[in-house]
Amino acid sequence: MAQFKVADLLAQADRLRLTLLAGPTDAEAVTGVEVIELASLPKSPRGTLAIIAGDIPAPYLVDVALRRANALGVAGIVFPEGFGLTATAAALADNGTVAVMVSSEESPTDLAVAIDRVLVGGAAESMARASYAMERAIAAAGEEDADPEHILAAASGALGVTLTMSNAPHAEWTDSSAVFIGEVSIARLSADHPDDATRTVIPVVSSLISRSIQRQIRDRFGPNRSRADLIAELTLAEASRVDVFVAPAARLGLPLQLSHAAAWIRSQHRSDPDAPPPRGVQPAIELFALQLVEDRDELWHITHIQDGALVVCTEEHGAGDHQRRLREVAERVQAYAGTLSGDDWTWTLGLGTPQSGPAGLRQSAAEARVAADSAITAGRLGGVETTDVTGLRRVLLDFYASPISRSLLEDVLHPLDALGPQRSLTAVRTLLAYLGNRNSLSRAGHELMLHPNAVGYRMRSIRERLDVDLDDPDVRFAVELACRVRLLGSS
Repeated sequence: MAQFKVADLLAQADRLRLTLLAGPTDAEAVTGVEVIELASLPKSPRGTLAIIAGDIPAPYLVDVALRRANALGVAGIVFPEGFGLTATAAALADNGTVAVMVSSEESPTDLAVAIDRVLVGGAAESMARASYAMERAIAAAGEEDADPEHILAAASGALGVTLTMSNAPHAEWTDSSAVFIGEVSIARLSADHPDDATRTVIPVVSSLISRSIQRQIRDRFGPNRSRADLIAELTLAEASRVDVFVAPAARLGLPLQLSHAAAWIRSQHRSDPDAPPPRGVQPAIELFALQLVEDRDELWHITHIQDGALVVCTEEHGAGDHQRRLREVAERVQAYAGTLSGDDWTWTLGLGTPQSGPAGLRQSAAEARVAADSAITAGRLGGVETTDVTGLRRVLLDFYASPISRSLLEDVLHPLDALGPQRSLTAVRTLLAYLGNRNSLSRAGHELMLHPNAVGYRMRSIRERLDVDLDDPDVRFAVELACRVRLLGSS
């Protein structure tokens, strides 16, 4: 069994309220503890840790006692609070084998009991250390501007064991040593010399640090998250309600009147396209993105909408390379998401163009989403798709960005959905080619690389399912618009 030295005792100096004044801490093994008068020191056996009771002795008596203690092999002497060590006494201690300490504990007997428990060890000692460490950690966490390092230092000092925090982004929620921000694991606590006391304390300290970091994150990113929620509402709202968001945005400090560029990062499982993203990934991505852009000059927001993350970069009108800066950040977020979720998941990035005002923000978000969806449909999973829209495509995107307009147009083609995803898509492409070529079977067949009779056969089935008059100019226009919007969002 390893010998217990004064150095081991001083590792718990915070809890035992001990301070070393002079002398070596590893010269003699501590074999026992006793409370005595200074005059009785010569009767102490080798290895004794003597706690001096009574009034503070005169300096010359201390000098005499130290000479005798060195000769006897006493491990250490603990004097009451207020004791001052003379230069002569300090030299005697440093040149000898006795560690000289002072205690702020009012009761020498209580100190002796506490030190004896340390020497004996066992469950009682472990619980005493753990209780004190938790008490100190809780007190440290309650201080103003407390940070994880401060809490760890308080717990480590009380335990006499160094606690450290290391990165652990994939820790399970059942891991009692893990530090979480919400559902996002960020670190794990460990001890350099684990024992029963540290195993009891670590779950408490990890919980305290989690709450401390959560509070810091709330204070730092709270306003940003409120603005991000408003951006999500604005993106999903009807175009007619855009003006409703201007006043709330101003109160939250969101300058809707500036230029906005949006990126859409969409997740998809390689073997199950309908699977939702892994639990905890979305908040982890949000936290990573907020920390990534915290010191940048532009105004940034990230919000989650269904299976996608919307990243918005806001700058002054006419800012050069606006989309490049958006892409720079969005690609790092995309890469982090891929690392976090594993190889079974893909994260496809779509980039919108910079647009001005609240309507422009909606437009850029719609462009980004369509770009990402188009890349996925085309099989370019995990890539980056840039949108540069002009003319009719910009008009169609505005329809696509409006849930009501999109819903009305989807209703026109709803009968074709009974064919299944692939056959329905084929029918829509056939119908668009037919209508886009002024109901000409031959020109539609040339575009589709089909025989006109094959186009005619398909169109008879489509007409029966839709049950609309495709010779009516208004109906034909509505159906063609519905086809273009449908293909814009799916291919």
